Amino acid sequence: MTAAATGLPARMAGGLAGLTGWRRAAVAFLLGAFTTAAMAPLHLVPLAVVSFTGLVWLLDGAASRRAAFWIGWWFGYGTFVTGLYWIASAFFVEPDRFALLAPLPVLGLPAIVAVFPALAMLIARWRPLTGIARVLALALAWLALEFLRSHIFTGFPWNLMGYVWAFSPEILQLTALFGIHGLSLITVVAFAMPAILADGSDAGTPQAGRAIAVAFGILALVWAGGAVRLAMADDETVPDVRIRIVQANIPQADKWRPERRAVHLARHLDLTRGPGAAAITHVVWPETAVPFYLNVDHGVRELIAEALTGDAPDRVLITGSIRRSDPAEATFRAWNSVLGIGAGGSILGGYDKAHLVPFGEYLPFRDLLSRVGLDKLAHGAVDFTAASEPRLVDLPGLPPARMLVCYEAIFPDEIVPFGAARPGVLVNVTNDAWFGRQAGPYQHFAMARTRAVEQGLPLLRAANTGISGIVDGYGRVQGQLGLGMRGVLDGDLPVALAPTPYARVGDFAPLSLWVAMLVLLVKYCRQR
Repeated sequence: MTAAATGLPARMAGGLAGLTGWRRAAVAFLLGAFTTAAMAPLHLVPLAVVSFTGLVWLLDGAASRRAAFWIGWWFGYGTFVTGLYWIASAFFVEPDRFALLAPLPVLGLPAIVAVFPALAMLIARWRPLTGIARVLALALAWLALEFLRSHIFTGFPWNLMGYVWAFSPEILQLTALFGIHGLSLITVVAFAMPAILADGSDAGTPQAGRAIAVAFGILALVWAGGAVRLAMADDETVPDVRIRIVQANIPQADKWRPERRAVHLARHLDLTRGPGAAAITHVVWPETAVPFYLNVDHGVRELIAEALTGDAPDRVLITGSIRRSDPAEATFRAWNSVLGIGAGGSILGGYDKAHLVPFGEYLPFRDLLSRVGLDKLAHGAVDFTAASEPRLVDLPGLPPARMLVCYEAIFPDEIVPFGAARPGVLVNVTNDAWFGRQAGPYQHFAMARTRAVEQGLPLLRAANTGISGIVDGYGRVQGQLGLGMRGVLDGDLPVALAPTPYARVGDFAPLSLWVAMLVLLVKYCRQR
């Protein structure tokens, strides 16, 4: 800080920079928790401004790169402990088997993921930068490490900073240009920029005020541009397609009980053929909707077809289902799949999940970890088999569909792999019943909705306990079923938009923005 940095910002910055030991760790943890409050479902966005501004001021007090690393680690730990606490709920679905393991994901996973913001802080501290230069360096490092977190070790792009804007369809329109990573970069710059009021040679100067105005002015322009785009948007729908999304709201603890299988099937069938069914052309059930191997259980498929196509022979069901290998095969294998079922119970097409959840759908290093009593959370003793790659599914009456099972919807670059054929609709089947009515399902829906904006594609989302919805290619929610509700959502299928810039070039879009900001940082440093 300089003599020009006076007033409340200077006192606050000096107080944070002067913290040491457990006090500094505790404040970093608290600031990290503030970023979670800015995410769904609360979206207390001003807290994220406090969070990143305070983070820069904590960095002022880091006497070494090692100290900067630990500030970032405690910040990240606060972010992910509060942002992922709901994972523990899954361990209490079968408490006799997994309850004692609940601390591992709640405390252990955040400890690992916190390394990424820790490395970002280390990089930001690598050179003795201050003021605007430090903010730009922090934002560049933050995006680089978020991008790495999204891809390394199967990837975990949960709660990227750009998702604080999931409540605002106007600001989300930027993801059609630069993807969620580009929105994260702009967000971190704006949220950290107020720190220059009491940080480095820019403090107390007119340049500091101009820089803050520019940073938040860019966010305002993003909002205005998004508002204009939405004002010009139409509501065109695909002719002769009427969707029904079924949300049966079956508790996870009951889902696989053998004596409840027929009841669960009947509930889905009753909702499928309920009032208004005559106009429906396509029905969507959630992930693993009923506990049967539908690919080999012809009797159950015939029951489904009788309810499904009784008054409309061309009606199609899209349902999540466990698919098993042919009984004649010597080795049993299982896939977490999506099947299209038509008249007579015929299977019209299908998709096997390609991106499986570690510890949820398969146990990494099974030979080693099973010896200490660990197992996957999903029902059954056999690990799911992953499909080799995503592919489109062609079903009668629908545009080519990209099926997304559960958390496959959180990976921006995997929705339509670069150079792959473009779908006409995204269909996301999921089962968030594992996580009750906590923050996880809200966060999950926000991410899936963002994929629709990035690609300019409509999204049909069926979740066992919610949140189900129909979203158009602008990210506008055309209808939804809230968490914990039982019922159906009927609606028309929005048309796919022309490919967005992000859909055309993928992650080269946020990379170009990152390079442009890096050039700006280098130029600014040379001038100073």
